[in-house]
Amino acid sequence: MNREYHRWSSPRLGRDMELLVFGHTGEPVLLLPTSKGRFYQAEDFGLIGAIADRIQSGRYIVVCPDSVDEESWFNKSIHPHDRVMRHQQWEDYLLHEVVPLLTSRSTGGRLTLAGCSFGGFHSYNIGLRHPHVFRRLISMGGKFETDEFLDGHNDSDVYFHSCTQWLPGVSDPAQLSALQRVEMVLAVGEHDFCRPSNEHLSSLLWKKGIGNHLAVWEGGTHDWPVWRQMIQQYLPW
Repeated sequence: MNREYHRWSSPRLGRDMELLVFGHTGEPVLLLPTSKGRFYQAEDFGLIGAIADRIQSGRYIVVCPDSVDEESWFNKSIHPHDRVMRHQQWEDYLLHEVVPLLTSRSTGGRLTLAGCSFGGFHSYNIGLRHPHVFRRLISMGGKFETDEFLDGHNDSDVYFHSCTQWLPGVSDPAQLSALQRVEMVLAVGEHDFCRPSNEHLSSLLWKKGIGNHLAVWEGGTHDWPVWRQMIQQYLPW
């Protein structure tokens, strides 16, 4: 399998950022790490191995970027508003630096944004905000509420970076139409503590006429073996 390491100084984040590219061509997949995860996490924990046959065959090309969670959502040393703003810089980095690299190497087709656990949170937190960019969202064991990271603080920026807050207020027909064209998967284990959050987000989406597939995995927990099975199913041949 083709594997490439890339590093460059991101003008949006003001520091060097690293990522891995897996594959030589195919449908583009941006695979985000779990909380505070590094760019090599998906490889180390077997997600890349679980779909290696599809990557090798040219079905998918996958990019695994670094996170800045320790500087944003988990950074208790700065004001909650600043945590969200640091996350916004990372979102801009993904959109304007990583996505162009990925799509330039792909064969086109829908761009998938996917992740496990906190990566699943990011997939929907970012993906729902940019339905014209990301055409398929896959969360595996994600949790979507942001309150616990922000010490009770709320403002307009917090609001628009928490999909469970802003989604109920969406009324613009063009925005709804764009969201309705995105394929959405919410996969969660039967015994995963994140299951209620997935059920809640699925319900919010359906109330707006936004179709989604809520998949509760029988006997599943919040762990890598379950997520490896999930990614095999939701990134099919």
